[in-house]
Formats: sequence, structure tokens, C-alpha cells
Amino acid sequence: MIDRIEQVRVAGLPRHVALILDGNGRWARQRNLSRAEGHAAGARAVERMIHFVVNELHLEYLTLFAFSAENWSRPAQEVDALMTLLRQFALDKLLSLKDAGVRLRIAGDISRLPQETREAVETVLAQTSTGQGLNLTIALNYGGQQEILRACQRIARSVAAGELSEEDIDRSVFEANLYTVGIPDPDLIIRTSGEERLSNFLLWQAAYAEFSFPETLWPDFTPEDFLDILMAFQARDRRFGGSGGRVDS
Repeated sequence: MIDRIEQVRVAGLPRHVALILDGNGRWARQRNLSRAEGHAAGARAVERMIHFVVNELHLEYLTLFAFSAENWSRPAQEVDALMTLLRQFALDKLLSLKDAGVRLRIAGDISRLPQETREAVETVLAQTSTGQGLNLTIALNYGGQQEILRACQRIARSVAAGELSEEDIDRSVFEANLYTVGIPDPDLIIRTSGEERLSNFLLWQAAYAEFSFPETLWPDFTPEDFLDILMAFQARDRRFGGSGGRVDS
């Protein structure tokens, strides 16, 4: 695999890859396990992927869609298990990434998270804020439509307060009010499990992203699978609305 890693790095990595972590429930069901056990397996896959990206691949930006604004509608027992898992993962795994220079960011409204989970996330945010390595964004209680609406509301309040004129509103002003301010748009969005939809993820930012929908369920997703997708991405002709000609990331 070392040769393939070098091949992918020489060919030019995407600057920003975003992942929709789908398939934990189906993975558990296939094995007669609980959904909580499926999410735990998914967390191990997250740890595996982060370590691969940090230690082998050296991507600049990685975004993981972990919990959507719509996921609160799941059974309370499953949501509670997810929140407990998130708190443990933040303190046991993410905090240890500080020494590797990882900087954690959150996309989404974490105010609704249980207090202990929210405090664990805030601890990692504070402890990794000066990281100069991988920029790791985790989407928590996130929805693309909600993010766009929130940005519009923030801009409207600025106009009403006389802090901004209507004529000043442009793309840069709008993007400054998104959760992802300061983060480049994703070059590549991957959704595991074979489902071919965005599910309200990065709707504004995905305008010119390339997409990949591997059949592999998230807990089974490996660095080798990731390399396969990156090699396919590198063979694509990204046009950005133009007439062709390869544009390197």
C-alpha cells in the first residue's frame, strides 16, 4: 500500500475531502448486533481514517458528517448511545490528536447536545485550536438548509442594525456567515453504503465537488478503499462550469 500512497500523493491530492459516514445500522443488522454496536464500529472506522490521513496521506482538510439535525428524530435510546459515544470519542481519541497538530472544528449547532457531550467537544476545540496540521471538521447537529437559513438571518440582522448595506452582500459576505467560514469548499464528497444523495450535507459548499458513492458500509471502509476513490478522482476532468481542461486541486 505504501507505493499506492506515494502514487496518489505525487499525482496531487484533493485539498478537502468530505465524508458522509453511512451504513452503521445496516452493518450491525447484518451481524445481528444492536445499532449502538454499529455506531461503535463506525467510531473505530473514524479513528482508523483519521490516523491514515494524518500519518500517511497528509490531507489538508477532512470533514466528517457525524450527526445531522434530522437525527434527533431517531429512537431516544439510539440518540443517547450516540451522544455517549461522541463524548467518549472526543476525550479518548480526538484529544490525543493534539500532539499530531490536528485542529478540530465543528460545523453545526452544538448547543443542543447534552451538557457532558458538549463540554467534551468544547474541550477538544480549545485544546487543538492552534494545530497546524490536518484541519478536521466534524458536522454535528448539522443541516445544510439550516446553515443557509442561519446565514441569511445573520446577514439580515446586520443590515437591520446598519452594520451592512444590501449592496455589500456578495458571496464572500454570505460565506463568512456559514459554519464553514475559512474552510475551502470540498473537492470530493464520499458517501459510503451506496446511497446516492447528499442528505442535506454541505449544500452550498458542494457546488463544484466531485462525488463518489462506494457500496462499502462505513464500518468496513478502509484506507485501501479511500485510495481507490482518490485515484479515480485524480483521473477526472474537473470543469468548474467551463468547457474542459484538467484543473488540479
